[in-house]
Order: sequence, then structure tokens, then C-alpha cells
Amino acid sequence: MATRVDILNLIAARRGRRPAFASPALDALFGRLAACRGADEALRTEDRIWDAWMHHPHRAAAEVLQRATHDIAARRYDIAETRLSALLRSAPGFAEAWHKRATLYYLLGRDEECLHDIRRTLELEPRHFAAMLHFAEILLTLKAGAADVRFACFAALSLHPHLPRARELYANAPDKS
Repeated sequence: MATRVDILNLIAARRGRRPAFASPALDALFGRLAACRGADEALRTEDRIWDAWMHHPHRAAAEVLQRATHDIAARRYDIAETRLSALLRSAPGFAEAWHKRATLYYLLGRDEECLHDIRRTLELEPRHFAAMLHFAEILLTLKAGAADVRFACFAALSLHPHLPRARELYANAPDKS
């Protein structure tokens, strides 16, 4: 079971860790994203990062991920979960497949399973700003302290300074009740 502390530690160590599938092109995109001056440029760069994350050396794996993504968008959650779970059994190193399943679990309110998949995503891709943002969202539902929410948001913003939701959460994280 992934704990909040495990994920916070992964986020804290992100700069010292390399992605499981390092790519000079993706490294360059992250450099560009951090330097973007405007939201339009950042969005275009973010789209290219998502394209890279959705890619897999085995085309069939990428196609299954694409179908599962469409299933999630169409709210065919049971089909998406079946596809993603099968994909992760055959391609356990596919960070974006872990993230998509974490997203699915987040939408379904299955926080423990979501946290597990966020942890796996960040183990494989320490720069996954969306996984950090989902983590911050879950921390809010768990009524975690504002410091943890802000830490996750700050980490996401350090990678992608143009994430409006991360800025909003960072600024408005409630103190623990």
C-alpha cells in the first residue's frame, strides 16, 4: 500500500532521480516548459510532453493506452480498468499507463488504489506533474495538512509553471481541520 509519506518522499527526491525511460527529446521539452513565458507556449509544450508520455516502443501498448483513455473520457470505466490492468501486467514499466489508471481510480473515488498508481507513476517518471497534482487533490479529500498539499503543488509548478489548478490549490490549501 502506498502511503502519503512514500509519495511525498518520491516527490522530494525527484531531482535526483532519472525517469525509467530517459529521452533527450523529453528532457528538452521539460527545459522548454520551465522556460515558457506564456500560457499558449506552455500548452503547446505540455501537449508534446503528453504525446511523448503516451508513446510506447511497442505500438500495441500505445494503442491500448489510447483506447483506455477514450474509454475513460466516455465514462466506460469498467472497460478502461480492464484494459489498463491488462496493459500494466504486460508493460509494468509504462509510466503513463499507471497514471491513466490512477486517474481512473481518482474519478471513481478509489483513493488507496489511486495513491498506489501515483506512486508507481512517480517511481517511473519523477517529473510527472499531473500525478503530483492528482496527489495534491487526494490530499485535500483526505483533509491532509496544507503544507503537504502546497509541497505537491510547488513540485508540480517547478516542472510546469503554467498549471492553473496547481496555483489555485497552492494558494488556497486549507489548514488541517
